[in-house]
Amino acid sequence: MTKTTGRSAFLSLLADEGIRYLFGNPGTTELPIMDALNQHPELTYVLGLQESTVVAMADGYARASNRLAACNVHVAPGLGNAIGSLYNARWYGSPMIITAGQQEQGHGLMEPLLYDPLVPIAQPMVKWAIEVTRFDDLPRIVRRAAKIATTPPTGPVFISLPGDILDAEGDIDLGRSTRVDAATRPSDAALAALARRLLAARNPVLIAGHELSTRTAWREAAALAELLGAPVFQQTCPYNAQFPSEHPAFLGALTRNQRQVRDALEPYDLLVCLGADVLRMSVYSPVDALPAGMPIVQICEREWELGKNYPAEIALNADVRETLAALLPVLHAQIDSERAAQSRRRLDELRTRNWSVQRERQREAARAAMEVKPIDPRCLMLRIVETLPADVVVVDEGLTTASALLSFLPLRDPSCYFGVASGGIGFGIAGAVGASLALPGRPVVAILGDGSAMYNIQALWTAARMKLPITYVIGNNSSYRILKERMVSLRGAERFIGMDMRDPPIDFVGLAQSMGVPAQRVTRADDIVPALKAGLASGGPSLIDAVVADGF
Repeated sequence: MTKTTGRSAFLSLLADEGIRYLFGNPGTTELPIMDALNQHPELTYVLGLQESTVVAMADGYARASNRLAACNVHVAPGLGNAIGSLYNARWYGSPMIITAGQQEQGHGLMEPLLYDPLVPIAQPMVKWAIEVTRFDDLPRIVRRAAKIATTPPTGPVFISLPGDILDAEGDIDLGRSTRVDAATRPSDAALAALARRLLAARNPVLIAGHELSTRTAWREAAALAELLGAPVFQQTCPYNAQFPSEHPAFLGALTRNQRQVRDALEPYDLLVCLGADVLRMSVYSPVDALPAGMPIVQICEREWELGKNYPAEIALNADVRETLAALLPVLHAQIDSERAAQSRRRLDELRTRNWSVQRERQREAARAAMEVKPIDPRCLMLRIVETLPADVVVVDEGLTTASALLSFLPLRDPSCYFGVASGGIGFGIAGAVGASLALPGRPVVAILGDGSAMYNIQALWTAARMKLPITYVIGNNSSYRILKERMVSLRGAERFIGMDMRDPPIDFVGLAQSMGVPAQRVTRADDIVPALKAGLASGGPSLIDAVVADGF
């Protein structure tokens, strides 16, 4: 038993669960925690200037570190501000403890300023939500929250912290941390059946999902592709670096256009989904993305994803790395020399049309437009990629401006790229702060749209305050181009209301400089190279406002 206060116990528990950074934006109900931080130098408080920014920073840290993150927001309005970023974290599966200070128990009955029950607000976005109502329960709740957040399928949890709990004092048992080993693999019988099904397919295709990154299963997935001679597509939503781009079997990412996906998958007779969302789309189409009658095999730790939209012939709820590691020897034992030779011939054929071949064609098209002004977005992406150092971490929320990015950017390790998971914007500019703290020593380049940058522009101040090596590149088309494109394609419209940011124009250089981030504006594709090199060489934050064509 330890004699302590609730506020100090809370911070001690976080530190013992492996938390190094506490991302936060404080208010009156968080003052006990802010006071207690003076006695806990093992924790670094990372100040964000709005709760959406705070949660996105913690989300970026959780994604890049693949470890538990923690953030603290301010009562009902603050938690409300955070919901959009919490939605993004939930879709990625980021292991996070989100806490909020709450009015003292009983005082809420008086409906003071800022009060509302917090658990119902958070509940739809988290794995578990609870309010601490007894001082003695605080350790059990924090320990349970950490366990739940880190147990696959991982995700955020929420704890409401009333002021009387934080200010309570007494003897308390802080308990110990628990981590659940969920690296399970299927039974031998299931593996044998899976191997037979894979070898029975004449022309299988693999979908690489984000669990290949979070479970570091690149090597095993690549070995499976080689053994089967199967092409590999990245899932439709590229949350992260899901497969090595330069592997001979890799054909690139599937789009979120149902007709295009259906056409891409039509030649194959078995869809093998490895830790992937299964053909997750965006807007409605009368065309189904899955070719009629195509059988599906799924390996996924997220039970909900198995057979969610399409029936799975084989559905294995297991760790993708452990499953593939156990499957490969079974396949080797069953495959004969004729099938092995056939796989080699397939790989040779894939080399004629894989991602590397496609990249060269894309490069030629981009170079042909290099002198166009405003900058062609393809040219901007090509010049950026040509300038990036080998150890860079790219955070991508460029949407239409960065649509060609993954056509040029080689994914070479599971931590080199993080993209949009939920479709909601605002993660990128703040998530880059968390990613930089999680991966010290690696430069971070965040590629953003001007619209998405404005959702959490306050993150620039935190990057400057902590002197983080982040170079922000904003593709500035002064509009919501994606909405204009959809107005044309879906509704045949030619006039756009509420989709331009031209009158007045946003001065991103001035905005960045006002928050302590050096910035410059570029209007030619070739000018991005010296600007990016200077930003990377500075060792601190910088911003490039790149004026790009809006397409209209």
